[in-house]
Amino acid sequence: MTYAKAKDGTMLYYKDWGQGDPVVLLHGWPLTGDTFDDLAVKLVEAGKRCIIPDRRGFGRSDQPWNGYDYDTFADDVAAILEDAGINQPVALVGFSMGGGEVARFTSKQGRGRVSAAVFASSVVPKVVQSEDWPDGVPQSKLDDITKQMKEDRAGFMKTFLQQFYGWGVLSRPVSEAVLDSGFQQAMMAGARPTYAAAAAWAGTDFRPDLPAFDGIPTLILHGTSDANVPIEGTGRKTKELIPHATLIEYDGSPHGIFETDKERFCKDVVEFLTREGRGTSADTGGSAIPLAN
Repeated sequence: MTYAKAKDGTMLYYKDWGQGDPVVLLHGWPLTGDTFDDLAVKLVEAGKRCIIPDRRGFGRSDQPWNGYDYDTFADDVAAILEDAGINQPVALVGFSMGGGEVARFTSKQGRGRVSAAVFASSVVPKVVQSEDWPDGVPQSKLDDITKQMKEDRAGFMKTFLQQFYGWGVLSRPVSEAVLDSGFQQAMMAGARPTYAAAAAWAGTDFRPDLPAFDGIPTLILHGTSDANVPIEGTGRKTKELIPHATLIEYDGSPHGIFETDKERFCKDVVEFLTREGRGTSADTGGSAIPLAN
């Protein structure tokens, strides 16, 4: 297995599939990089090289006590790219909390480091409700989620994943095996990473990061029935703050569109990243750009 070493010594697992212009696939909470296996296969078949990390604390990566903030997550992505020998602009695809890494990496590394960006069911620009963000999720609801996790993390994950995939008595868009796979991935994470990463995606304001996307081809994919990260305060707001972005709404779809709408999701991302050479170094006017510190 392939590992990169983060600044603090944390070992970060990642898959490195294919050859061609690089695409980094950043998974959501509380899953692993395996989220993107189906999409990665399609991208490799389309001529891309896919870098697919497990975020620190999750999957096969180390589980340190500290480092569950978006500055560190973005630095971890940079460390993985350095280990993989990639110094050209990269396309970034972020699902759910992974969208925050897309935002923070882009603002920290600079526009010339990113050739294209995809936000899928993303927590960007802000999740928690505030006076200047009325469409967000009330803090009391987020506090209740934390309380439930700490009382029975395994039980919480079972229920959470059903909502994640819109799975119920009348609607079962994925199989029970998909639920089981999600549960197994979720329970690979340590308790501390699970709680701390949740606090990070729930509490981080990414609005200051979004001006960095000026000139970067950007795609937003979001389900209109997403009960985990409601589209009103995220996907549609991201479109407002990145006016040139393309927003595609999946009517009636829940949070986990990479499974519930797999064929469409893969098609939309692959077409976007391969359109007219998009995702190549030509998009940012350079071919070899050093990683910023």
